[in-house]
Amino acid sequence: MIGLAARSTWRHDAANLVLGGGNLALLLLGFQFDSLLGWTIAFGLVALSSAWAWFANLKRYRTVADTPTSRIASAPQGYIEIVGRGRQPPGSQLASPLSGLPCLWYRTLVERKDGDHWVTVESRVSHDTFGVDDGSGQLLVDPEGAEILNPRKQVSQQGDYRHSEWTLIENETIYVIGEHVTLGGPHAVLDRKADLAELLADWKRDKATLLARFDADHDGEIGLDEWETARKAASDEVDRMHLDIRLRDGVHLMRKPAHGRPYLIANRGVQHLSRHYLLWSRAHLAILGAALVTVAFL
Repeated sequence: MIGLAARSTWRHDAANLVLGGGNLALLLLGFQFDSLLGWTIAFGLVALSSAWAWFANLKRYRTVADTPTSRIASAPQGYIEIVGRGRQPPGSQLASPLSGLPCLWYRTLVERKDGDHWVTVESRVSHDTFGVDDGSGQLLVDPEGAEILNPRKQVSQQGDYRHSEWTLIENETIYVIGEHVTLGGPHAVLDRKADLAELLADWKRDKATLLARFDADHDGEIGLDEWETARKAASDEVDRMHLDIRLRDGVHLMRKPAHGRPYLIANRGVQHLSRHYLLWSRAHLAILGAALVTVAFL
């Protein structure tokens, strides 16, 4: 599936840089007013934005640094971290729409030159699941809702148009931290009551078959005793279906966790990623401290 980037992937580095540019704009605004109140408001807003950015980066640093790396073959259900090699699922034909090269994930951006600025014409992000193999096993990764950190950027220009492309490719190192679930298999979450009600509703819609199976006295109606027999047959069928599901191998999937916990995908290792967040958190903390000291001396 390819979706226009109304909800495009948030790129962490870009967000940090935008905050830096926003802080500069606030200082320029204070310079325009050139008053004690103007400078106090400007540096106060810089402190607030830097505090938020410091906390966001520190939270991600602690999450990456404190979460042990799980082996896929023995990974528990829930919030985990895995590192392996990217794999294309069987039958996958995902390719970047700009370069045409096969990939696991892509983000593309088309911009048009407008004077001294570039205006976004189109942005696309792929949402196909892809595989990760750590040598002990494989699982699928659903990139929907993830923060994807990928420094690999290819840029080309044709006339007034600039094309940018970010990709994750097969066999490169892929880091993922998020919610691990197994769909199907012994860990399948099944609702016997709901499945029984759905099966009985299906049988009711096909009255001819229902009568042929359970109208024991052939009076053209399903009596109370006959309906109880039908319910017992449906119950047995649901139990067989559930047993069949639990005996199959489940599909292991990484997806966005609930309750706002970070969902991160990167083509970097654990140490590189944790250092990345630590440096950004320190940078924003330094800006926060400088802003607070400045406000104190105004």
